[in-house]
Amino acid sequence: MKSINYILRERVSETEMTYAIVAIIVLLFIITVASFYFYHMAVARAAKHFMIDNPDLQAREQLEEAREAMNADQDWWRQQSFEPWEMTSTDGLRLRAYYLAAPVDSGKTAILAHGYTGNAMGMSSYARMYYERLGYHVLVPDARGHGQSEGSYIGFGWPERKDYLQWIQRAIEVHGQNTQIILHGVSMGGATVMMTSGENLPANVKAVVEDCGYTSVKDELSFQLKRMYRLPRFPLLHTTSLLAKLRAGYFFGEASALRQVKKSQIPTLFIHGADDSFVPTDMVHSVYEHSPVEKELYIVPGAGHAEAYQADPEKYEHVVTQFIERFVK
Repeated sequence: MKSINYILRERVSETEMTYAIVAIIVLLFIITVASFYFYHMAVARAAKHFMIDNPDLQAREQLEEAREAMNADQDWWRQQSFEPWEMTSTDGLRLRAYYLAAPVDSGKTAILAHGYTGNAMGMSSYARMYYERLGYHVLVPDARGHGQSEGSYIGFGWPERKDYLQWIQRAIEVHGQNTQIILHGVSMGGATVMMTSGENLPANVKAVVEDCGYTSVKDELSFQLKRMYRLPRFPLLHTTSLLAKLRAGYFFGEASALRQVKKSQIPTLFIHGADDSFVPTDMVHSVYEHSPVEKELYIVPGAGHAEAYQADPEKYEHVVTQFIERFVK
């Protein structure tokens, strides 16, 4: 016959086990809810209110004049007669782009890639540089999940790399097998062109210009999780990554510009603002050091995130022009 003490210990043990199970269930529920929240905030196609008042993305007083110039570039964009291009991605999305033919066919095309939550017009300054100053045809896609393109999620450059393979082929079809192509991207667009560079590209692609792209989606979201929420990457980043795989088709860890750069055979110009606190400047040193191709690194003093061109337009254009003219004839 069981003693009273044994029975009491057994009941206490069962109670503790029940509490432990309940605690685990509650914890899993919290993690699941948090994962859906983080997915919606970072990956799902939705308004990103945290970007509006983000101190790391605010224009600095010394750049106000440059901001006025950027507004002038947007006015220039609205005055151009862009030809709308469309294509269907390999996974069935209708993607749209804006194409502007050079007045005289130079045999050169710049394909541009905009940033996170942006759209093609956000690349107006760069489009104008290539079109007016360098005489290029210009093709500016709206990334999937952005602008006029379809898509319920943001790919951070990973699925977009395959989209850019298709845009490259489209440019070759229009301009012929001898056309020369430059890829130039900013922020998420910088990561996009780096990720594209690791694919098997046609010889038409002569150079890549990446401006303030991140090493990987995992690294960037880990950084933002810590900066914005003071949270470690485990377990939330891992559970959200699993959700991204189920809903968007990719894990955060596989979406790596660093891994793609290691495979690249395309000369690359790496640009970053010295004061970038949104995509840490350390990231550009990592991708630059692991790049096995002809390369150049341009760190812009005093520039925050995606401010390199606005901080010093004359030098930016000079550096870009000098680099790409080494490979585009």
